[in-house]
Amino acid sequence: MKHALTIINWLFFADCCFSQDPWKISAPSIDPSNYYGITIANGMIGIVSSPEPFKVKDIVLAGAYDLYGRGRVSNFLRSFNLLNMHLDIDGRRIDAKSITGFSQELDMRRAAFTASFDHGDKATISYTYYSLRHLPYTVLMDVNITARKDIAITGASVMEAPDALKDVQNYYNEIDRPHVVLSLLTSTARSPTGKLLMCASNTFLFDEEHGHEPRVIHEMWDNNMHLMKFSKQLKAGERYHFSIAGSTITSAHHDDPLNAAERLTIFAKLEGRNRLLQWHQKAWDSLWRSDIVIDGDAQAQQDVHSMLYHLYSFVREGTANSPSPMGLSGLGYNGHVFWDAELWMYPALLVLHPPLAKSMMEYRYQRLEAAKRNAFTNGFKGAMYPWESAETGVEETPVWALSGPFEHHITADVAIAAWNYYAVTQDKEWLREKGYPILSATADFWTSRVERNGAGRYDINNVVAADEWAENVDNNAFTNAAAKANLQYATQAATVLGIQPNPDWMQVANNIPILKMTDGVTQEHATYKGEGIKQADVNLLAYPLKEITDPRQIRKDLAYYETRVPQEGTPAMTQAVFALLYARLGDSSKAFHWFKDAYLPNLNPPFRVIAETKGGTNPYFATGAGGVLQAVLMGFGGLEITAKGIIQGRSVLPANWNKLTITGVGVGKKTYTRKGINNGAPE
Repeated sequence: MKHALTIINWLFFADCCFSQDPWKISAPSIDPSNYYGITIANGMIGIVSSPEPFKVKDIVLAGAYDLYGRGRVSNFLRSFNLLNMHLDIDGRRIDAKSITGFSQELDMRRAAFTASFDHGDKATISYTYYSLRHLPYTVLMDVNITARKDIAITGASVMEAPDALKDVQNYYNEIDRPHVVLSLLTSTARSPTGKLLMCASNTFLFDEEHGHEPRVIHEMWDNNMHLMKFSKQLKAGERYHFSIAGSTITSAHHDDPLNAAERLTIFAKLEGRNRLLQWHQKAWDSLWRSDIVIDGDAQAQQDVHSMLYHLYSFVREGTANSPSPMGLSGLGYNGHVFWDAELWMYPALLVLHPPLAKSMMEYRYQRLEAAKRNAFTNGFKGAMYPWESAETGVEETPVWALSGPFEHHITADVAIAAWNYYAVTQDKEWLREKGYPILSATADFWTSRVERNGAGRYDINNVVAADEWAENVDNNAFTNAAAKANLQYATQAATVLGIQPNPDWMQVANNIPILKMTDGVTQEHATYKGEGIKQADVNLLAYPLKEITDPRQIRKDLAYYETRVPQEGTPAMTQAVFALLYARLGDSSKAFHWFKDAYLPNLNPPFRVIAETKGGTNPYFATGAGGVLQAVLMGFGGLEITAKGIIQGRSVLPANWNKLTITGVGVGKKTYTRKGINNGAPE
């Protein structure tokens, strides 16, 4: 039944493809039983929407981990829910049962989430919240009430501590100045092991002149919740507006998080709502100068904007953070960082916003010493990155998952990302200081990891493949080809910097085997006999690894492995790779088929959020979004990262796309276009 519902949703999504706003995803009605929230985020704080009025489901803070829950490994932490509210009208609390016309909307251009509804015949109400892009630890909510009758309202800001936190302390403070009164609702708590101090604070922003604003009252309910509230009389036809600004930060981010949370909230209060939104919008305008514009397919345009919006939301310039597969949309995958970051999300960000990609590389650079210790612990040289990484860079994969000890291609994935950052930016200083240390140490890992069994047989045995259903196999195609690329790029980087490369790097690279089956198809691993595959492996040798360049071989491998992907249980990225390669091969029909299959069956209502698998229920899967964006940028758009920068190669668009325009590409912020097959010859 669940699969049937998924098909119905898919058909509904397809049928409405010509009526969609490119920037706004609307839910004109809310069904709490079939609701998958959407995230407002600024690369540091994620706010996940709720089907309940004046509620948010989660507040997720990047970089805050502690040891609790499953797996005996670090987990993402929910932060204080500092935007939940109560609103009473004439003494009656508003809830889902007391309202009509409840609708919600995400404005991706403004990174704003708005909900609106009617409360009987008494009032029309809306609220909008923002994770402020220019202030990493600060959020804002606007509330608008239009009275239809004379009414009395009481608005309350409610500070709630998640159940996992302990030793909660609640504070209320009023700071009285001649020009302003500041009412600060503040809470602190310890993370589950006591490792982190979690802090949050918020305040009301009123439109009234100082001295005429409502009186604020504090109420203590229990250890995990307290609130501050105000009351106001409204006349029929009167429109009333107020805001709540708040900040949340932990000792993982600041040495004095309690005082920092209150200072940041005070700053937001005295900046004022208009200036906060002005700077927030300016920051998002800058991000959206790098955009993907699809002429001829309104639904694909909206969906691609959603994918871009989420990746932009989950990564922040100037940090050392890297996104987990679910970004800041919840606690999925414990908030850990996998190859999902470097291989799937990173390329689109690198092409469109190198400073965002730089943050992701800084995350890996700062954990290079941990990777070296990991290599030593496992009996290897150089640096061996963990399959799952969190705060410290040690291996964070739960013991029951064999990918922790054996999925070694992650080390090459990190190195390839480092080389590509240099290739796009041509920043030799960065390459010398940070890129080359990663490239050389990871290359040294592979020279110690291979087993030297003769010419052409420097085998890499006993790995978990990129296709994770293949465990403890020998000479996995992707692992071997990625190791070769790592060694080649380390050699190129040394040459660029005028450093004598280790000759053993290319000696090893030239002898790592890529296996073939008797019919000439690239073999996934030494014992592969045609089994179903969880995700792309061999096909990644054509892109992004460039190990296979002959179009005939690429087509042969596609024809074979596209029939090995089951209809359920596989992540969204695989079909995106098929779409990308077929677009480059000039097969518009197959490219568009796999483009749609990569994400349409994974969408969940009401905001078309992507789940990891077809019929899955764990959005938002940023990894899949990254894969589909690569299908658009590097597939349909033909963009290619080379040692000299970004170029545009041959490709075709879907038949119903008139034109594809990619703006703000690379450090030069260039524009690339591709005309559709029915709108002139492909460029």
